[in-house]
Formats: sequence, structure tokens, C-alpha cells
Amino acid sequence: MLSLWQLMFRVQSFSLQVQSFGLFFFIREMKLLRSAGVVFVFILAFQFVNIQYYGGDIFSLSSRDEFPVSIHGSTESIRPLSGPVRVNVSSWRSAEGERAGLEEDYVTGSDTNVSVQSHDDSFVETRSSLNGSDADTVNENNRNVEDALDSLVETRSSLNGSYVDIVEDAEIVNENNRNVETLESKSDDNLSPEVKRVMNVSNSGVVSISEMMSLLHQSRTTHVSLKMKRPSAVDQELLYARTQIENPPMVKNDPLLHGPLYWNLSMFKRSYELMESKLKVYVYREGKRPVFHKPVLKGIYASEGWFMRQLKASKTFVTKNPRKAHLFYLPFSSKMLEESLYVPGSHSDKNLVKFLKNYLDLVSSKYHFWNKTGGSDHFLVACHDWAPSETRQYMSNSIRALCNSDVSEGFVFGKDVALPETTILVPRRPLRALGGKPASQRHILAFFAGGMHGYLRPLLLQTWGGNRDPDMKIFSEIPKSKGKNKSYMEFMKSSKYCICPKGHEVNSPRVVEALFYECVPVIISDNFVPPFFEVINWESFAVFVLEKDIPDLKNILLSISEERYREMQMRVKMVQKHFLWHSKPERFDIFHMILHSIWYNRVFQT
Repeated sequence: MLSLWQLMFRVQSFSLQVQSFGLFFFIREMKLLRSAGVVFVFILAFQFVNIQYYGGDIFSLSSRDEFPVSIHGSTESIRPLSGPVRVNVSSWRSAEGERAGLEEDYVTGSDTNVSVQSHDDSFVETRSSLNGSDADTVNENNRNVEDALDSLVETRSSLNGSYVDIVEDAEIVNENNRNVETLESKSDDNLSPEVKRVMNVSNSGVVSISEMMSLLHQSRTTHVSLKMKRPSAVDQELLYARTQIENPPMVKNDPLLHGPLYWNLSMFKRSYELMESKLKVYVYREGKRPVFHKPVLKGIYASEGWFMRQLKASKTFVTKNPRKAHLFYLPFSSKMLEESLYVPGSHSDKNLVKFLKNYLDLVSSKYHFWNKTGGSDHFLVACHDWAPSETRQYMSNSIRALCNSDVSEGFVFGKDVALPETTILVPRRPLRALGGKPASQRHILAFFAGGMHGYLRPLLLQTWGGNRDPDMKIFSEIPKSKGKNKSYMEFMKSSKYCICPKGHEVNSPRVVEALFYECVPVIISDNFVPPFFEVINWESFAVFVLEKDIPDLKNILLSISEERYREMQMRVKMVQKHFLWHSKPERFDIFHMILHSIWYNRVFQT
């Protein structure tokens, strides 16, 4: 029998064990809580970085995710586009024979082979589903594709044909994919009275570059902005900027800017400097992918995607405080709008227009900024051919940066911006093959090769094609011959003049390609508003030929003296920097020039 003291000892020992055991669990629970807290803080930090700096791009939507959109008055689920595996979109893009044409030659790769596939012109993610593959697999497939094409371009290795057969041209293989299906009929009702007056006075019905400048200056004197009872700090900054631009310090020589390229170098430089120091843009976060916040970085519509990506990543221009913003960006892709919502064969964009209206209803109900100015301080950047008609009804007050900058389709001088249409084959190397031969080594007078889109190109081919004239290399397809064949790129690098005729619309990526390869562009596209025309004098380095003068094209080019040609070709090389995309934006590059055009029009609205 235990004594009293033994019993007390055992009770005390048991009590100590219980306390120790409880303390052990308490410490362990505290460690778990601390670990959980660290993980929670890490997740919050990761999400902040993901949203703030990548726009949520680190984790893309799964191919099985769906979100509702309105189509023909009903709500249906649209699947986000998935990454490429093996694609041949010509089957679904031209199933009814309405949007037929050569698709972009694109290389898709795997661990065991590389094959040439027909691919969509610009989007690295297509409608083919990955059946549950995650975002890492998508990104890996994209990298494989780019690495394969990159390697092919660098080595020009033979793969079921020559390099010329695979990637013959950055323009033919892309522009041939342009949608040829027409929408509802165009109308002159979209033209302003001033434009109608100029077109009626002109014998040809064409607005010349000098007349465009007159319309631009006229818009500044007649524009009436919304009057505020008490101008805000933003309004005062814009008024100050306008005063500074209209009364700039004189600039005679600048090491980076060649005076004859600009209408007024002093005004341009002062405006650009003010943009760099003052401009703040608010980017709406609303909108679901793939139409919103999903930049398209490949093909002929890449300008809108590159601009979207670089603006959203900008710490200089983007503000989180909308009350400090001079401009508000509507971050949608006109390319993806058409890809996601257009009903083939409908010949109607009404559901696309309704989709954009629903978006405006969303942001105008959530914020007061759209209603405050009627949308005049909002802007969009859209390169698809249909963008003018899609945005005309509900975004008419906004600043529209459009590749299809057609005077006859309602381009508004002093408000709208002419957006350069650029072809990007390899997004990781946008400056691949930049440059061309010097003027003394360019022995071809004029060159064109491309699809027979629209009414003008067949006329050009009929007049000058088929080797009718050895000086005029005009082809629908570059002919093959024994021995070494010249590629599209080599023709552009070796020609004095690169012919840039309109296709179905006035715009073509061939204009910027000519500058890229240092070839003097010959623009045959009546009523085409060239990019950045409000500050750049295109007639100082490009040739404009009326469509009706195609039969006289060679005589027009031969009438230009050799001295004048060399001067223009030198200026092409100097203006080239304004039309180049860089992985990281550089001063005076295409990103900054697009933004400057938007800023410039915004300033002169005040």
C-alpha cells in the first residue's frame, strides 16, 4: 500500500507530465500557426505582385473555365482561348469560303519533330482546347513554338523545303489572313461636314496630306470641350501643356530628331517632353479575357497587343488614382473581339457592338469618369479592320487609335489617331532582320508581292505584273526559278521603292515593313491617314500615288531624281526609330509615338 507521500509524489509527477505534454502541444500549435501565417502573407504578397505587375497573367484561365457574354440577345458561355498544340485554322476561318486566303506559315514544335502548319495570323493562343492542360503546359508549348521558329529563322536551315518556302515574307503570310468578309454597307453619314466639303471640292474625291493637315488645324479651332465650373488640377495641367506646346522654345538642331521629318520640330519636342513628365493614364481593370487584358503579340494586328502590354507595365505613365489621370484606357483587343464573338456568315457586327456597350455600361455605372466628359478623355487602341464600325456608335466621343484610318469611314481629325499596323513574327525578337542594303546597291526600281485583296491589287498586277517590265517586280506570289530564289524580305531590302497598295481597307502592314527594311514606301491608298501624321511629314520620305494613276506608276517613280531618292531613303532610315517595337520601350519608339499622338489630341481638346 502506497504511503501518503508516495501518492502525493506520483500525483505531482503526473501533473508535471500533463503540463509538459500540454506545453509541447501548445508550442507545436504555435509553430503551425506561425507557419500558416507566413504562408498566408506569402500568398497575399504573390497575389499583389501578380495583379499589380502582371495583370493576373501568371495564372491564366483554364481551358475549361467559361464566362458569359451576350450573343444575339442571349447569354452563352464562351470558352477562353487555349494555347497552341497543332493548329490549322484555315479550316474554321474560311469554312464558308468567305474569309479564305493563305494563313501565316507558323512552326509548331514538339520533342521529336518540327512541322510547318498553317496558323492564325496573330494570336499565339487558338481555339483548340488543351483538354485540361494547365497554364505551365501552355507556356511551355508557346516557348517551344517560338524557339523552333527562332532557330529556323536564324539558321535558314532546310526543312521540307528552303527557308524561303517556310517563312518567305512577313507581309504576305500575314496580310493574306486579313478577314475578307464584309460587314454592313458603308455610309457617308459618318463624315463630318468639313470632310465632305473637302472631298466635294477635290476633283478626285481624295483628301490629300495637305488637306488633312488643314482639317486637323480646323478641328482645333472649332472643337468645343466640356466646360467645368471649376477646372480640376488635371484640366489646368492640360491647359498649361497646350500653352507650352503652342509657344515652344525654338529647336534648330537635335541629335535624335531630324528636322525635315516633322511639321514643326519645336512643337513636337516640347509636347513629347511634357508627355514624359506630366501624362498619367488610368487603366480600367474591369473586363474578362480573352477580349480584355489579353494582348495579342503576333501577326498583323500586333500593334494593339504590344501597346496594351507595354502601357500596363509602365510605371511612368500608369496611375492607380483615376482622379490624377489625363486619359482613361479601355483595354480591349479588337482582334480577340472578332475571334471570340463574330458569327461567321452573319455579315453583322451588332453583337460585337453590344458587347462593347455592355462594357461601357459597366465602367460608367461603377465610375463617374466616363459620364463626366462623355468619354472624350477615354481612348482605345484597335487594329482590326472592323474597329471603326464597332466603336463608332458608342465610343464616338473617345479618342480612337485605329489601323484602319480611313477618311471616308469617319476618321475624325483632331480626335482619332492613325495607328501603325506592324507585323510581328517572333515576339521575343521584334527587330529581327532590321535594315536593308544601301541606296547604291538597290537595283530594283519597285517591288510588290501579296494577296489579291480588294479591287486595287488585281488592277496593279494586271497593269505591271507578269514580268511585263524588268524594273517593276510586281507579283501575287514570288516566282520560283532555278538556283537561289529571292525571298520577300530580300526583295524589299534590294528595292528602291516598295509599293504599298490598299487591300480590302486602306491600311497595310507593308507601309511599316518598307520603313523596317529601309525602302522608300509608295502608298497607293486614297484617303489613308498615315500614322503620326499630326507631327510627321510623310511627304518628306514617302511617295503618295492616287489609285487612278496606277497605269502611270513607273513614270511617276522615274520622275524622281536620284538625288531626291537618296534624300528620301536617308530620311526613311532616320524616321525608322518611330516605328520599332522594343522588348522594353525606348524614347521616341512606336510605343511612345502612339501614346504621344493620343496625348497630343487630348491636349488640344482643352
